[in-house]
Amino acid sequence: MVRQAIGAFPAVPSPDSVRARPGGRTARIRTQVLDAVGAVLTEQGFDALSIDAVAARSGVHRATVYRRWRDVGGLLADVVDAAGDLPWQPRDTGSLHGDLTALNAEIQDSMTETPSIALALIAVSFRSEEAARALRRLWDDRYTQSEVIVERAIRRGDLPPEVDARALLIAATAPLYHQLVLLRTPPDPALADRAARTAALAAAAGAFSGGSAH
Repeated sequence: MVRQAIGAFPAVPSPDSVRARPGGRTARIRTQVLDAVGAVLTEQGFDALSIDAVAARSGVHRATVYRRWRDVGGLLADVVDAAGDLPWQPRDTGSLHGDLTALNAEIQDSMTETPSIALALIAVSFRSEEAARALRRLWDDRYTQSEVIVERAIRRGDLPPEVDARALLIAATAPLYHQLVLLRTPPDPALADRAARTAALAAAAGAFSGGSAH
């Protein structure tokens, strides 16, 4: 289908992971169709995406695609929602800096693979409100899941208990999006570590204690 990350965190299932799951004909059709959405989107762009194009690419009858997904917005939203079908949790490296670096490395991988479904979906979210809503749901879920990174640091005594986990996570990951999505600069191998180290040092100094990023 599409690769395993979507602009924020590892999220969108790969073809092998989806096909390995049970579900019979309905699951196979969904896999074929979402594979086709990712292929058309990354190869030809949003303007080429249509029910007819997806039906032709997937080999699934147009009426079936239309009945289940209705329109392009429904197709895009389901590509994003498929991310929630798979388990994911951030790595436990034993330190806040290490955990944040690992998280950033996964983000950077998703943004720099070729083709990048993550970048494609971020782009189309500005043209499809359904896709935008689905991305917001996904990112909110992934940030919530990633708060365990901060919880582990608090248990180790590395951070005060009143630290704002969401604010810290946003600060740690934001440089990746700024460089790779906004500036479209070439990947910097040191960026994941540098952004993580900066956020971890700021957190230890109390920069994210109190307040809320919500």
